[in-house]
Amino acid sequence: MQTKVAIVVTSISNPNKVLTSIACGAVEHGYEFIVVGDTKSPADFYLEGCKYVGIEEQLKSGFEFAAICPTQHYARKNIGYLLAMRDGAKIILETDDDNIPRNEFFQKRQRNRVAHTLTNGNWVNVYRYFCENLIWPRGLPLDAIHNSLPDLDSLPLNTIDCPIHQGLADENPDVDAIYRLILPLPQVFRKEREIALGINSWCPFNSQNTTWWLDAFPLLYLPAYCSFRMTDIWRSFVAQRIAWENGWHVLFHDATVWQERNGHDLMKDYVDEIPGYTYNRRIAETLGSLSLKGGHNHIFDNMRRCYEALIELDLLDQQELRLLNAWLADLVQSGWDK
Repeated sequence: MQTKVAIVVTSISNPNKVLTSIACGAVEHGYEFIVVGDTKSPADFYLEGCKYVGIEEQLKSGFEFAAICPTQHYARKNIGYLLAMRDGAKIILETDDDNIPRNEFFQKRQRNRVAHTLTNGNWVNVYRYFCENLIWPRGLPLDAIHNSLPDLDSLPLNTIDCPIHQGLADENPDVDAIYRLILPLPQVFRKEREIALGINSWCPFNSQNTTWWLDAFPLLYLPAYCSFRMTDIWRSFVAQRIAWENGWHVLFHDATVWQERNGHDLMKDYVDEIPGYTYNRRIAETLGSLSLKGGHNHIFDNMRRCYEALIELDLLDQQELRLLNAWLADLVQSGWDK
């Protein structure tokens, strides 16, 4: 039986060349393609090969999360993940409506990889393994940009379990506002490299070109009571911390998309990123100090403990726990734990 794959995007745009390209690739490969709308989305959105889910349909989904998640927030993408799970997806690919997929984006990846492996690396600027120029991923603490890294050839090649794969993006990669304001773009990353980060090796990853396998689906959760620029970054820290308890690595691989970035106010992005510049290192230290348990049966409790810790740091509102509990209940309704 073929493993069901779903692609999930959230967008407030009319069908554009990116969404059209994803829809064509999804049809060709037999993937489900879900686009999650919001209150600013066009009322007449239609794209062949795409399952569009507007606000009204979201509210009729039966998901508790859909009823209480704030509108006009990227976290409504969570509803797309839930729909994909309920439709039987075993692998979820996520991207954004300004990332143009290459053919490789649609090629089914193997979860277990033979990859260069780095553990106990503290903060790792993974981009340095893919690019000789000065560059760093959004969410990396600024004082970790120049951290020394072991040579790639010195890292052991191991067969490892990676239920989360982060692909890079060429041309306009995922960097922070400080980079965009002072350093050159476009950038193109090296091909045919894979780096797997294990326990005590932190690197932020995003929601722009990421592959998730069934075991890790609960960790898809995007928090809503934080800025748009931090929701996927803080999710990535929680996901990494819980992954370690399960013996999982997070795999970083070469770019299978290139980005033609939607319009942004870079100074607004900078302001929205200030909590990350200020607290990302402390978040990692706090999550790293938690006593968590490994195994399928403990993932929900681990998530609650992690997000409670972020609330205690005053980085998320207390209302986040209500949303998280709704997400976890909807996961059960979607059949994740069966």
